[in-house]
Amino acid sequence: MTSISSARILILATDGYERSELRVPLEQLKGKGATVSIASLKMEPIKSWDDKNWGDTVDVDLTVGEVDVADYDALVLPGGQINPDILRKEKAAVDVVRNFLSAGKVVAAICHGPWLLVEADALKGRKATSFASIKTDLKNAGADWRDEEVVTDKGIITSRSPEDLNAFVAKIVEEVEEGRHDRQAA
Repeated sequence: MTSISSARILILATDGYERSELRVPLEQLKGKGATVSIASLKMEPIKSWDDKNWGDTVDVDLTVGEVDVADYDALVLPGGQINPDILRKEKAAVDVVRNFLSAGKVVAAICHGPWLLVEADALKGRKATSFASIKTDLKNAGADWRDEEVVTDKGIITSRSPEDLNAFVAKIVEEVEEGRHDRQAA
């Protein structure tokens, strides 16, 4: 078991992430003592999408090619329409997701973030949720889609939207403190 105060958490994002879906987990998890790093496609600040327009930026700590899953307890995948759509086309980003899943690490995706779980072929036979507009994508990938604020299946956490962020972060804390999650390949 890992205490959240000693946990290391990775957020995977690129330009176009939904501002609140990166900032709230980043700030709340850091506030609980976790070390939180941000990985992206390039070593340059990434720009948020905030209320129908470009928002502020956040610094990147490492590139997807530098990620060593052994260094982290959990992976967070913020949504927004742009961010996960870009990342799911990048093999290195999808490989990061697959490697976290294979290692039994907690993987948490919100809003459109579950598109990366679809691309990683991680949802077949698993309970999950997402933003309503990608419900069919998750179902087509074999997920048992649910309209709930947070859904967890063997350490894979999904939520629907920014309105679910408090429940989403609370579930990340709970699952990290449970430790490794054995899961069959989907």
